[in-house]
Amino acid sequence: MRFEIMRLDDVDGTAVDSTVVDAASVNRIVQQAASMGQRIYIRPADTGTR
Repeated sequence: MRFEIMRLDDVDGTAVDSTVVDAASVNRIVQQAASMGQRIYIRPADTGTR
């Protein structure tokens, strides 16, 4: 499964940038964001297949 991770602006919470990663990478990215105090939003990525 793939996830879209968006880094959020500290002031107004709008998405500054985003990336799509596999499930194995999510924990690493969450740990990095936590250590730097970044706000992120994670949601399942739309793969276009159903």
